[in-house]
Amino acid sequence: MNRIKLKTETIVLAADLAGTLVFAIEGALSAMRGGLDLLGVMVISFVAALGGGVIRDLLIGATPPNAIRDWRYPVLTFLAGLLTFVFHSTVQGFPATLILVLDAAGLALFAVAGVEKAILFGIRPFVAMLMGTVTGVGGGVVRDILLARVPAVLQADIYATAAFFGAFSVLAARRLGMAPGPAALLGGAACFTLRLVAVSYGWHLPKAVL
Repeated sequence: MNRIKLKTETIVLAADLAGTLVFAIEGALSAMRGGLDLLGVMVISFVAALGGGVIRDLLIGATPPNAIRDWRYPVLTFLAGLLTFVFHSTVQGFPATLILVLDAAGLALFAVAGVEKAILFGIRPFVAMLMGTVTGVGGGVVRDILLARVPAVLQADIYATAAFFGAFSVLAARRLGMAPGPAALLGGAACFTLRLVAVSYGWHLPKAVL
């Protein structure tokens, strides 16, 4: 049991840090497009990368949140934001497809990290899936609110749904006896694939016509 817990903690840390890096860069890009100065870029980078994880940790009782307790998180976000700002001409030259792929990767990493951490804290399966979704989309929602725009998660095709599906896949795989590592990889791949396929084919949830 202790060995499984150690593996799960390692998966959570690795996925959290990787997702943090991806979303920190995305947050910095969004801030620069919004005309913010260096301080604004750093703040938005921090919020976009760590907002979802902070919300998750507060909801499941993991206090103080990792974003505050572990120095690697703020250092990684501020460094990513600073480097994105300094080399903005290069980063802004990235093709839209690459940004989309990175965003899908970050969403998948956070969805996996969120559900795995919820499992560690003994959260029930359905709520654990919600925590995976919150981890994936929470930072982006706070980022968009600070930038005074409608959160992208409310407009993007199959975004939060992809995070929920990835979290569900992790839990389903573990219920079927799969080890934590392969289950996390399966869940991340499920979220990543669904997000990219949804964009490619224009899939979206039903909308009411008023």
